[in-house]
Amino acid sequence: MTRFAPDGKPGPPGVRRGRHGPSRGWLYFRPAGVLQRMRGPGQTTSWPTENLKTSKTTSPKIRVLVVDDHPVVRRGLMTCLAGRPSLTVVGEAADGEEALQRVAELRPDIVLADINMPRMDGVRFAEELRRTSPEVRVVILSVHQKAEYVQRVIRAGARGYVLKDTSPDELVQVLESVHAGNIYYSPQVAQTALTRMVATGGTTPNAGWISRREREVLVKIASGLSNKEIAAKLGVSVRTIETHRERIMRKLNLHSVAALTRFAIAEGLVSLDGEPPI
Repeated sequence: MTRFAPDGKPGPPGVRRGRHGPSRGWLYFRPAGVLQRMRGPGQTTSWPTENLKTSKTTSPKIRVLVVDDHPVVRRGLMTCLAGRPSLTVVGEAADGEEALQRVAELRPDIVLADINMPRMDGVRFAEELRRTSPEVRVVILSVHQKAEYVQRVIRAGARGYVLKDTSPDELVQVLESVHAGNIYYSPQVAQTALTRMVATGGTTPNAGWISRREREVLVKIASGLSNKEIAAKLGVSVRTIETHRERIMRKLNLHSVAALTRFAIAEGLVSLDGEPPI
């Protein structure tokens, strides 16, 4: 049997209502998940509300920008991410410079970027984005897991480093994890970073260990120039360049041109193709 208030309106389903005088009205509200009936000054009666319908809120999708200089790879990534309940691909870019423009236009939550790209590679893009839009998180997607690449990515502030053999489902989980505030590096990449840290006793050489002039010489060595060519460009003697090279190797504890080149790449002094940054 349904009981009615004095105003003639039935109460909520499952709630049994008492009788009151003609001057008593009914007022319902739900503070902290409880339905309350105001009976009079200072008098309340409460019922649990598990049987009442509650509205469900849907979390907004994670906005992803895909950056890769190969159109086929870029399209494949977008296809892998399309239709995922937690994600929406808001745009694409072919290199770091274009990606910076797209970030300003589209305001993604996460940028999924390749590491090897023309004009501005993924690491330099991550460094620039950290300065201009620190709220946007970068996940690097690469085939490389060498120590110099991993070091550059870590120093650039990227929140993730994923290898390109990662499955689509795992990639989605990585993006969700990074969006939630976590940092994710593929197991192989994390192992590389830990191995390098242990081998160097937790410290690694950095560009701050050498002088400005030595850094200039290092960049030219890493770009493939000979001592004679470097001397001509800097207007000094070949012997001076040889002295700079010896000091650089001693300070950095590196003993070959290949090692110097890898260091210059890791420090961002030259791009991954051996050219000085633009």
